[in-house]
Amino acid sequence: MPQGQPSVVPDDGLTTRQRRNRPLTIVHTGPGKGKSTAAFGLALRAWNQGWPVGVFQFVKSAKWKVGEERALKVLGASGEGGTVAWHKMGEGWSWVQRDLASSEEAAREGWAQVRRDLAAETYRLYVLDEFAYPMHWGWVPVREVVEVLRERPGTQHVVVTGRNAPAELLDHADLVTEMGKVKHPMDSGQKGQRGIEW
Repeated sequence: MPQGQPSVVPDDGLTTRQRRNRPLTIVHTGPGKGKSTAAFGLALRAWNQGWPVGVFQFVKSAKWKVGEERALKVLGASGEGGTVAWHKMGEGWSWVQRDLASSEEAAREGWAQVRRDLAAETYRLYVLDEFAYPMHWGWVPVREVVEVLRERPGTQHVVVTGRNAPAELLDHADLVTEMGKVKHPMDSGQKGQRGIEW
């Protein structure tokens, strides 16, 4: 196993092992591509460790066929690693504005389910895909999210993706990565393509 040496060792009374095994809150934000993809990479690692994984997609429509969903569901059903559960709550409302009241309600219901699963310790890794949007839009209270994440039991890791992640969430998170865009095919008029975007 790769060994790294932290530049700071806090005087918190924990052993190296206890500190290493603390649950993490991870945020992938920023305007660049790859936030969800990086989170699904973590889901692959979790599956390989035999952890139960819960993916909660807060924006993508249940009608959209996402390649990572199929791959992780097949792996989860293989019996070789952890289980994978996939939940879609959105209607595609970050790009195509439809019934905002319905979308807001779906986001709140999705967050309520995540809270129940965290309390029950259902999964070891939670991917809250594009969950930054409902917080940014004020549909789900950021303060409540941070409190629930701070108080969650056990060793449950949580990954939140999406642009405009709120500052309060970033302050709470253990690991924050901001994806920046240098160049994208859409800049020259090219739409998303099979095998790259989905």
